[in-house]
Amino acid sequence: MGEPEDAATRRAIAPVICYPVEDLPQPDLQLYQTARLRAQKTDEVLVDPREASMFHAPAGHFFRITSVEGPQVGDFNLWNAQDLSERFYSGKTRALHGTHLTVGDRMWSSFPNMRPMATIIEDTLGWYGIDAFGGSVHDVIGTRCDPYTGNLLTGSQYHHCCHSNLTRALADHLEIPRVEAEPMIHDVLNVFMCTGFTRDTGQYFMKASPVRPGDYLEFFAEIDLLGGLSACPGGDCSSEHSSDAAACYPLLVEVFEPPVGALGEWCSPGPNGYDGSHGAT
Repeated sequence: MGEPEDAATRRAIAPVICYPVEDLPQPDLQLYQTARLRAQKTDEVLVDPREASMFHAPAGHFFRITSVEGPQVGDFNLWNAQDLSERFYSGKTRALHGTHLTVGDRMWSSFPNMRPMATIIEDTLGWYGIDAFGGSVHDVIGTRCDPYTGNLLTGSQYHHCCHSNLTRALADHLEIPRVEAEPMIHDVLNVFMCTGFTRDTGQYFMKASPVRPGDYLEFFAEIDLLGGLSACPGGDCSSEHSSDAAACYPLLVEVFEPPVGALGEWCSPGPNGYDGSHGAT
């Protein structure tokens, strides 16, 4: 069938925001940022280029991901440290906050718990905004570079893509076989990565990240967290990924603990309040 006579009218219908964020429980950013000023570092992990590492961030602590030595993006997974079946839900986070995250946005967990896992409290790349190509930083649209897509596209057998890096790191951390760890790896927050969709074909694109050494993204841990971060083989993702061609650099993760009482009456959010019946009698 061809284009209908009222095609222009149909295209001109104004969009409606699916999930107005004004109705979400709002984080107390002033409380978090004030408590952060007195927090003391308790741990740090340096993630090697083209590798991944794990870290713990207890509820009520802060953690920071920093670019060091050179421009580098990272693929970030997050789990409930007490129950790894509860993990970061990038799709719902995207539906709530948009394609790219910044200060005040939260990383939400999977069903049935669906609660905030971490809240972004500082972003040194917040100035970037949305560029002329529709690109921005810290996306929740890319899934993570993986060996399966690489094999489909080029026939490659590349083992240091972010999916594989995270699989190895989680398996080693839990001391389980990699075949058991792999299903727990999930879609990521692409920290520092600059991405968007082309306006003509709607394809996912990447471009050189604006990140520079010293730039960071900082979070407040709403629940006990286990984090996994991969220093992507794409480096700053200016040309390609899933290969050893790009210049790559480490990423630093630091964990900070605020003083007792600094968070006032704050308490870790409980599981989602839906009753779970799904209409069954």
